[in-house]
Amino acid sequence: MKRCEWRGINVRVVEIKNPEDADASGCDIFMIGGGSDREQSIATKRLLPLVKEIKAWVEDGVSALTICGGYQFLGDYYETKTGEKLAGMGILPFYTKAENNRLMTNILVQSEIFGRVVGYENHGGRTYHTFTTLGKVVNGFGNNEFSGEEGLHYHNLIGTYLHGPILPKNPQIADYLIGQAYERKTGRKLEPLSDEMETIAGEAVWNRFLNSKRTKYINER
Repeated sequence: MKRCEWRGINVRVVEIKNPEDADASGCDIFMIGGGSDREQSIATKRLLPLVKEIKAWVEDGVSALTICGGYQFLGDYYETKTGEKLAGMGILPFYTKAENNRLMTNILVQSEIFGRVVGYENHGGRTYHTFTTLGKVVNGFGNNEFSGEEGLHYHNLIGTYLHGPILPKNPQIADYLIGQAYERKTGRKLEPLSDEMETIAGEAVWNRFLNSKRTKYINER
């Protein structure tokens, strides 16, 4: 919101707690967060009446950020540690499988679009898909231990395991989401902001974890 306010762009934030309260008209950006397996399953069932609409938003290029559980449940299913398959929203064809150990560490990602991306990951699920990703993992795990890739990027939707906080740490991603929504709505390009402090902070985080002694987290694929 701040980056919109700094540009004089009026923003209205609507928190949707019940599907029947959702007013899809005029949605420019939407975000779905995560939760535990049980809560995610409940939330997914309650979101089912909106699946058709959410899918239309995605295909129409609405900006979207989905994190951890919100990312996982865009797919066809989430397989729990006991083997139970919890149906996802089926927005995109992919799946996630839970494992006993969690992937928790500071993560560094090199992205063709966003450059250096930094964050923190904490997830038990491993996600598998063939879509374009957010980028290549330099330190950490990302979607799973094997692919060396993090997240998903489809149209203007980003799915990611970077908790965070992804947007303050990576203003280029925040501006991408805002910029796509702004151009889609007005036909105009987003005015740039000075990100000198954020860039310095991001570089410091990148170098600190890249040079840390915890080399076991460095993905050399």
